[in-house]
Amino acid sequence: MSRHERPRSSRAHASRLLIASTAARLMAEDGITDLGLAKQKAARQLALPEAATLPDNAEVEAELRLYQALYQSDAQPAELYRLRAEACKIMEVLADFRPYLTGPVLDGTAGASSVIDLMLFADSAKEVEIFLLNRDMPFEHAEIRATRHEKVEAALRLLTPEAEVNLMIFPPRCERSHCKRRDGRPRERVRLEALLRLMQKS
Repeated sequence: MSRHERPRSSRAHASRLLIASTAARLMAEDGITDLGLAKQKAARQLALPEAATLPDNAEVEAELRLYQALYQSDAQPAELYRLRAEACKIMEVLADFRPYLTGPVLDGTAGASSVIDLMLFADSAKEVEIFLLNRDMPFEHAEIRATRHEKVEAALRLLTPEAEVNLMIFPPRCERSHCKRRDGRPRERVRLEALLRLMQKS
């Protein structure tokens, strides 16, 4: 290792950490929910060069948890519980489509502006749409690419008085498949029973 490699590596690490902590603050305070957008905004806010190495999602999530623990220890747990309670209600209504909760509301990093992410399994997206229409549950179509999952057949955005809900609709055969996040990490998901147990512990 040359004498220049270690300082360069240290600077790169410090830069990644600074971007991660700034991105976490933007997510916690400004309600940004997209990790990629938060990292880009953080880099611009710090006036770093475009070639700067961005932190991975796990690094930002770790900083977000730290920020919430330090500065939002009173409000954030209450918001998280509220969103989880709303997720329970929606999952009960959509029980025929075997709903799973995933995303920030499950992993505990959700805040007041977070969206509830649900995975549904249905023979067709039309089946879900008709179900929602028959129950006067307002929804709109979302771009499938926004879900970042190639197996999604359709994506709907459900609007409730308490929260915005992303419904990602998969064919039934995909229920047993292992889902991954965009960065390759396993995507955690739980059914209603597991969510209720999780809420009892909190």
